[in-house]
Amino acid sequence: MPPPSDRLIRFGRAVRWVHRITAALMLTCLTTAACLYLPPLAQLVGSRSVVVTVHVWCGAALPAPLLCGLALRAVRVDAVLLSRFTPADRAWLRAVRRRLPDRPAGKFNAGQKLYAQWTLGSMLVMLCTGLAMWFTALTSLHWRTGATFVHDWGAAAVTAAVVAHITMALRDPEARKGMRTGAVDRRWAEREHPLWKSVEPARDTGRATGE
Repeated sequence: MPPPSDRLIRFGRAVRWVHRITAALMLTCLTTAACLYLPPLAQLVGSRSVVVTVHVWCGAALPAPLLCGLALRAVRVDAVLLSRFTPADRAWLRAVRRRLPDRPAGKFNAGQKLYAQWTLGSMLVMLCTGLAMWFTALTSLHWRTGATFVHDWGAAAVTAAVVAHITMALRDPEARKGMRTGAVDRRWAEREHPLWKSVEPARDTGRATGE
């Protein structure tokens, strides 16, 4: 009987593309927002109206990759896993708080689940407040003022969360490889996600793996 592969499928093609397109739209929104709000960057922009247009359309399109991806089973399976907290997730958070080495995690750990839920919630808030600011004929000055306040501070919070996410990813080359190629090292999976039950050999079939 041949030995098991040392690579495990972690993400199918659909999940990886949803992540890539969402990341591209998010980074474009943050970059254009910085060009609109920071004077040194605003001076470098040739046409402010073009930046505004790119920002608005990328923001409006932000939910589209996930909504389209949910038509595929692989994306739905991972979305369900990311939305459910388990006793192991609470144990993971306690271990992180106490700096303990034993941190139980399934396919996604509690930190990844919290970030995914935060991203989805903030995406909806930014979309709604952005639309309120854009469609001035449909909203009162009071609503636009409130929406602007929430949108501006929400953008700062999203920027901090994205920077933290990228920083964590840079510290874990194997996790980045999993999102880039779909497969991860078996030893890494056993160490970082010991409760992850799916251990099929690495074949990019596009199917999602379970927890």
